[in-house]
Amino acid sequence: MLYLALRHIHITCVILSGTGFFIRGLGMLADSPWLNRRWVRIVPHIVDTVLLGSAIWLALLTHQYPLALDWLTAKVIALVVYVILGAMALRRGRTKSARAGYFVAALLTFGYIVSVALTRSPLGVFS
Repeated sequence: MLYLALRHIHITCVILSGTGFFIRGLGMLADSPWLNRRWVRIVPHIVDTVLLGSAIWLALLTHQYPLALDWLTAKVIALVVYVILGAMALRRGRTKSARAGYFVAALLTFGYIVSVALTRSPLGVFS
């Protein structure tokens, strides 16, 4: 029962996090003023904290750990890449075209992470 609840929380947060990033990325490309609203900057951190917390709890509950499982290791490495690309896309990229490139790369990385989770293979959809 706990496992299913945690899994549903985790999947819900994945969807919310990915959708939120996509919308904020579109807002960045359109130079939207709503990106500066306080809640737009705070909510993603709350969602991502719950997402990470549920991931850690699931790993502890199921005894599936990075470095022990190749697909989980690939997911964690890709997560770090995704966070860096996302930061470059939304804030740190010097030009809009650079931010757009980072945005596309982050979305592709997000897709890879989801495909690894679904296939439980480090090759993701390519397995």
